Amino acid sequence: MRPLPGAPGVAAAAALLLLLLPRARSDEHEHTYQDKEEVVLWMNTVGPYHNRQETYKYFSLPFCVGSKKSISHYHETLGEALQGVELEFSGLDIKFKDDVMPGTYCEIDLDKEKRDAFVYAIKNHYWYQMYIDDLPIWGKYSVTNVKWKKSDVKFEDRFDKYLDPSFFQHRIHWFSIFNSFMMVIFLVGLVSMILMRTLRKDYARYSKEEEMDDMDRDLGDEYGWKQVHGDVFRPSSHPLIFSSLIGSGCQIFAVSLIVIIVAMIEDLYTERGSMLSTAIFVYAATSPVNGYFGGSLYARQGGRRWIKQMFIGAFLIPAMVCGTAFFINFIAIYYHASRAIPFGTMVAVCCICFFVILPLNLVGTILGRNLSGQPNFPCRVNAVPRPIPEKKWFMEPAVIVCLGGILPFGSIFIEMYFIFTSFWAYKIYYVYGFMMLVLLILCIVTVCVTIVCTYFLLNAEDYRWQWTSFLSAASTAIYVYMYSFYYYFFKTKMYGLFQTSFYFGYMAVFSTALGIMCGAIGYMGTSAFVRKIYTNVKID
Repeated sequence: MRPLPGAPGVAAAAALLLLLLPRARSDEHEHTYQDKEEVVLWMNTVGPYHNRQETYKYFSLPFCVGSKKSISHYHETLGEALQGVELEFSGLDIKFKDDVMPGTYCEIDLDKEKRDAFVYAIKNHYWYQMYIDDLPIWGKYSVTNVKWKKSDVKFEDRFDKYLDPSFFQHRIHWFSIFNSFMMVIFLVGLVSMILMRTLRKDYARYSKEEEMDDMDRDLGDEYGWKQVHGDVFRPSSHPLIFSSLIGSGCQIFAVSLIVIIVAMIEDLYTERGSMLSTAIFVYAATSPVNGYFGGSLYARQGGRRWIKQMFIGAFLIPAMVCGTAFFINFIAIYYHASRAIPFGTMVAVCCICFFVILPLNLVGTILGRNLSGQPNFPCRVNAVPRPIPEKKWFMEPAVIVCLGGILPFGSIFIEMYFIFTSFWAYKIYYVYGFMMLVLLILCIVTVCVTIVCTYFLLNAEDYRWQWTSFLSAASTAIYVYMYSFYYYFFKTKMYGLFQTSFYFGYMAVFSTALGIMCGAIGYMGTSAFVRKIYTNVKID
């Protein structure tokens, strides 16, 4: 808490690590109080310790409420509503800088049903969460010797007590970042060396072939990526879905980049629901990115049903997220959990989709079709597709797709553990500089891997590189989701239908979104590579 100008600096005692929001002359965002002014203690949720997402209203257990009734108005944000934050007034009359001695503040008669509720909560290791002055408090239920005392901690540093530097900046964390960085250097160098040497030989061979007469050329050994120049820019199969996935992946990357930067600057982890609210706002605001890249790609591939493509691109990710959330919401309602999303919040999310995301996506689609929707390929496309020759089993697209995600997953493997622990356990993730570095490493590794995979595929005279480049990068999601099973069974003690469905449902959403983002990054990098190599070759 921060006093008004002129008052001595004070903070709540460690025993008072509860929840406080100001009233009347106080403001919940300014955190300023006058002597004797009301300090509000908010009760949030209770639930099993091992199931972090299985939470219920605080007074769903038969706790008694203090005698005070009137409080200041509480403003709930969209992020708080989606995260199941349900603040209820404790009823305790707390005054700024007024000490409170131990005593009875309320009484309640326990019948058998209420007694059994407490017994069940104790056996299942229930914990509570409260807030005082926007500071969260976790612990077991008890009555607390509230005292006000001076603190030397600066207001802007008061949240540091909730952070765990020994966990997030452990040597294994630094080692994993260094290891991934070295892998990037090695991979980029290896890819550059192999491709430069191989392409140089290819260019030399093709230049020599151009000097041969027709008979010598017919008797020569013609093979390699140049032979498919008439088909390599052929539209992909299912271009409508493909372009929608690329547009969505580009938008997810833009959202990830912007949110990480904002989190690095603003310390979003210190405010309830701010991270989720920011992500929703940024996702809606970046909808033109989706429309631009998806719409322009669909136009270049000769697509005519651009309105349908625009709708699919706009609602692909929201439909996946909302569908999963609404399914889990039915389970939350059955459990009477605080994670149940209110109907008003559902309506608000739907309004954002229809009145913000869709119009902005339409604007991006129109701009993409008009600015970069014309096909300007360096090679003309043959009218009749070239037959794909037989090749080794390890050069088949299915095999390339399965193997393509291993290295990208390896580059983010350790960071996944820290991210999972912060979301599914009780660590607060605050090292967004690490996350930014890992995101950049993931992009570089993904592009390098997909370029190599595509080059080998084209060299085998298989021109189906577009879906292959996307899926080989997107297969990272498969390994992330497989890791989530390992994390659930060996790193947590979660149990129950609600927590299990919540975990695997949202992990499926996270993995799919990560896969779509990686797939789009891989395709965009590979597309630039393919255009480059065929631009530098003289085609008869």
